[in-house]
Amino acid sequence: MGKRFDLGEQVGVVIVGAGPAGLVLGNLLLDRGVDCVILERRARAAVEGRARAGFLAAHSVRVLTDNGLAAGLRARGRTHATCLFRGDRGEFTLDYGRLGRGEVHTVYPQQELVRDLVAEYLWRGGELRFGQEVEEISAGRVRVRGGQDVTGRYVAGCDGHRGVARRALTAQGTRTSRWDHGVSWLAVLAEAPPSMAAVGYALHERGFAGHMARTATVTRYYLQCPRGTDPAEWSEDRIWTELATRMRTAEFGPLRQGPVLEKAVVDLRSDVLESPGAGRLWLAGDAAGLISPSAAKGANLAVLQAELLAHALAEALTRGDESGLARYAADALPRVWRAHEFSHWMSGLLHGPADDGAEARYGRALQYARLESLRTSRTHQDFFAENYTGI
Repeated sequence: MGKRFDLGEQVGVVIVGAGPAGLVLGNLLLDRGVDCVILERRARAAVEGRARAGFLAAHSVRVLTDNGLAAGLRARGRTHATCLFRGDRGEFTLDYGRLGRGEVHTVYPQQELVRDLVAEYLWRGGELRFGQEVEEISAGRVRVRGGQDVTGRYVAGCDGHRGVARRALTAQGTRTSRWDHGVSWLAVLAEAPPSMAAVGYALHERGFAGHMARTATVTRYYLQCPRGTDPAEWSEDRIWTELATRMRTAEFGPLRQGPVLEKAVVDLRSDVLESPGAGRLWLAGDAAGLISPSAAKGANLAVLQAELLAHALAEALTRGDESGLARYAADALPRVWRAHEFSHWMSGLLHGPADDGAEARYGRALQYARLESLRTSRTHQDFFAENYTGI
């Protein structure tokens, strides 16, 4: 289980949050000889059981593989190289693995990746304290409610966009750029085999519907819904009926149905901090910037930032060289903004106006013009493939 750090003893890095960003960062720091402690407010079962994203880009797979963190991914992950689009003018499949840079996605449920990362971090001798609610971060000291405070040479905030680390950094004057996409999704996890080879995007006048294969027995679905929707209003029958309508099953064939395991409403919002850190506090993952799920970039940005931050912190702690920390924003933000730009573009492609007024009709016509260009233009397809899989 690793060394237990005592009150008053200074740790190299205190990591707040045991999601993908914090766990990748912790593993990479241990591998570089940096002592660290991860503090997580939830219980281990909750951390390892939470179903989230499942699409890993080629860059994320390379980082995990190169750092000995991909055993489960290699054994149980599945590569996806195509996506399907449906609308009132038919459907087409885009083989993006043969376009752009020729890269593919690897589908591996995030909860399985998190279990792998927790196990590897503990095996490497790292300390991970669950049930630790951080109240305050100040000058490297992390104050834990009802628990043992920890002080670090540096603190890495990986506790999400509502976490204490972000509040501590913005209190220092760091500004946020943000965008509300004006769209909400009902996110549904169903105990049902996938009905398509990989990802399916359905455009419909009633709103967007999405199909995301997760495992051989579990599928993620999305339904565009009005802002403020209560998930309790959506019965299983209503969910499957609406999915059938928007995915045009009468034309393209039925969906494989099963019990709904989870349903929640997600508001599509994005934001980016103008700087992901300063002094002794540095952020990665959703703490540094929240991205809408329309292009499956969140977990991949977390891995990217964890890799960059691990190198910078290790250089600072083992060699006294803080130049990597000084460059962290310049190294990370251009790639973060590229991901946001494509996510924003995808949101415009998938979500058309829902009413029947003149402006709504105009907006839906533009939406289908974009889709037709994607279907017919090799240049457009290469752009899509490079950005869809890139990070």
